[in-house]
Amino acid sequence: MHASAWFVVAIVGVALCFDFINGFHDAANSIATVVSTRVLSPSAAVVWAAAFNFLAVFLFGTAVAKTMGQGLVDLAAVDATVILAGLGGAIIWDIITWWLGLPTSSSHALIGGYAGAAVAKAGFTALLLPGKWIPTLVFIVLAPLMGLVLALALTVALSWGLRRSLPRRVDRVFRVLQIGSAAAYSLGHGSNDAQKTMGIIVGLLVAEQRLFGTGAIAASPLHLTDPNTVPAWVVVACGAAMGLGTVTGGWRIVKTMGQRLTKLTPFGGFCAEASGAITLFIASHFGIPVSTTHTITGAISGVGAAHRLSAVRWGVAGRIVWAWILTIPASAGIAGLTYVVLRALV
Repeated sequence: MHASAWFVVAIVGVALCFDFINGFHDAANSIATVVSTRVLSPSAAVVWAAAFNFLAVFLFGTAVAKTMGQGLVDLAAVDATVILAGLGGAIIWDIITWWLGLPTSSSHALIGGYAGAAVAKAGFTALLLPGKWIPTLVFIVLAPLMGLVLALALTVALSWGLRRSLPRRVDRVFRVLQIGSAAAYSLGHGSNDAQKTMGIIVGLLVAEQRLFGTGAIAASPLHLTDPNTVPAWVVVACGAAMGLGTVTGGWRIVKTMGQRLTKLTPFGGFCAEASGAITLFIASHFGIPVSTTHTITGAISGVGAAHRLSAVRWGVAGRIVWAWILTIPASAGIAGLTYVVLRALV
């Protein structure tokens, strides 16, 4: 292959590295509640979450991947350097917030990085406005609110319905039910979060299709011309990278989400996961890339608030909110600077 083609292949590798980082940073949200309530051991929860994250793509389609690939940034402004800079901005921001133990959104870091690099190359005309930007930005606020309201309502309704039941029996039943709700939340996570890097890879290969359209590599699986098509190898590779990341780490985030935000029981864990799953299913159905972190944080807070407002450690929640607000502009800024440096070097 031509040297430029190898450069594109290397960027696909970087994108998969981002999915790996997403695995130990963001996908830990899939297991935080079920581990903190001791319904599953960390190792069992990791395998459970990874399996349903991977299965989700085959059950829910690739609407979110298509939004990421062509709904936010004009592909005419996209090239390999833009993708690499965007991924760089997202990865750097993810590592910073992971080190600080803040469950910020890898999704919004990727969106911000992708947009920041494109703007650095072609100005704000590179963004498809309004396009999918309005629902994406609205759901920054709406996703955690939906999670909170649904979890609050479900907790209150079930608490009232089970008010005469023995606490020991309730705990035993919800230990079983939480295994199912954890699977549902992981399905929701995979239906949304695991697709974002797929869209970036497809956008990259479509933008650089000229490199793979001639000679011996013309029939290569890397030659893509249709941004609406997500090849099976991209689906499998992204799912595997995220699953491996989930297995590898993420315990700083698990501790913040499952223990420091509010104290959870199997009953509360079920309500949080079920509410988060419903929110993610709705967003994925409409192809809206949302933050699974925002969603489960809102749901966990809703469970705590159903008992009493003081049950939620609002100081921790406040730090998380500030990190959310900064994520898109910070990753966009880092990606823009990265693009300038790469253009000077490449």
